[in-house]
Amino acid sequence: MSEAEEHRGGPDRAWIAQAIEAIEADVNRSADTHLLRLPLPACPGISLYVKDESTHPTGSLKHRLARSLFLYALCSGRIGPGTTIVESSSGSTAVSEAYFARMLGLPFVAVMPRTTSAEKVAQIARYGGRCHFVDGPGAVYAEAERLAASLGGHYMDQFTYAERATDWRGNNNIAESIFAQMAREPQPVPAWIVVGAGTGGTSATIGRFLRYRRLPTRLCLADPSASVFHRHLADPSVCTTNGPSSLIEGIGRGRCEPSFLPEIIDRAEAVSDPASLAAARVLSDRLGRSCGGSTGTNLWAAARVIAGMAAAGETGSVVTLLCDSGERYRSTHADDAWLAGRGIVLDREIAAVEAFFAHGTSPDAAQAG
Repeated sequence: MSEAEEHRGGPDRAWIAQAIEAIEADVNRSADTHLLRLPLPACPGISLYVKDESTHPTGSLKHRLARSLFLYALCSGRIGPGTTIVESSSGSTAVSEAYFARMLGLPFVAVMPRTTSAEKVAQIARYGGRCHFVDGPGAVYAEAERLAASLGGHYMDQFTYAERATDWRGNNNIAESIFAQMAREPQPVPAWIVVGAGTGGTSATIGRFLRYRRLPTRLCLADPSASVFHRHLADPSVCTTNGPSSLIEGIGRGRCEPSFLPEIIDRAEAVSDPASLAAARVLSDRLGRSCGGSTGTNLWAAARVIAGMAAAGETGSVVTLLCDSGERYRSTHADDAWLAGRGIVLDREIAAVEAFFAHGTSPDAAQAG
């Protein structure tokens, strides 16, 4: 056996085993996230549930993805002791990856747009990570790849590997968790699950799980208006968009990412930034816990789905996600002065969401009225 082969099979393998054990121990210390039921008295026979992913140790849905990406890279032999981890991110994935990198004693660099919220930047630094800023979301990919190569590190590339890093058949993924928690509810098999997409990893996991388990549940994509994903679903020839980026961090992209699987989406709803931010505020008040903008996107889309069900005389349950806490956006989405500086007033959209809860009407109808 050569020295290189001995090194690969000896110290590195031992370190990888210890790293995987550390991640599994962290999983064992962490409870599952909560599934919350929201009353809908105006829509008898329809139930709305919100899975609160903000209760993960790093505060967002991306904790699941980061854990899966690390395990995938470790088991694929792409990370060893001392490997610098580099990621392209709008913030939340980078926060979670910084957490796992610190756990394993690895340097971490996040390549992020300059517009990323200051709170996310601070969280990355708190976990020992470093932020490398670029101008605009579209610049993160090439710069992350270049930086990883120059540092002799590993580019995690969540936008490529998200759909394959998670075991969509089970293994306590988010879909299996949702259905286990719904098991004792009056309508245990949801009519719809409503999710956003950034990498597309969550929608891929849920969509594949539904097909694998032969479940009738349909999958709705909640997408920012500026994103390309809903455009691509309407016209597969559209794979990029060059307009202004959405203000909603974490979901919506200007290009169709490799991990986004359009074939498993049953329906897409485009949601404006003001609608998303207003819905997040209303939901925060009703749940008594802070919600980020992407959660508002989910709620607005779910409200459209539910209003359509009610109008058609359908019953059933609808599940969506609370992706992260609004505390991460204190200096942006939650700041009225910040919104005013961008000409955004939410009064009309907030009233529309409140009308949905009061009367079961689509928020778009209430907003138009």
